[in-house]
Amino acid sequence: MRISDLRHRITIQQKTTTRDAEGNVRESWNDVATVWAAFEPMTSRWREFLQAAAINAESFVRFRIRYRSDVTSAMRILYAGRQFDIVETIDLNGRHQETHIFAKEVTAGG
Repeated sequence: MRISDLRHRITIQQKTTTRDAEGNVRESWNDVATVWAAFEPMTSRWREFLQAAAINAESFVRFRIRYRSDVTSAMRILYAGRQFDIVETIDLNGRHQETHIFAKEVTAGG
């Protein structure tokens, strides 16, 4: 990974569930980390792969960050005023050098 590729600032968030005084469940998102990332919209090759896996790939992207073991599919990413649900994370080559995060953009009403 070239350091110059990591020019986009993203915030990784995790959902927290609590109960208020009346016993109502409250969900909120808390920041886990703000890191530098490479932002890559999915190419047609990746779209074909995701469509073959029966996933609608119209709004999928890939973020590449320095290796983190704590990023999971239960989290989300905020980037440039947009929200992305994490679908999968991969430790490329298992070398603990970079993490690839595949995410789907959350659109209004979705």
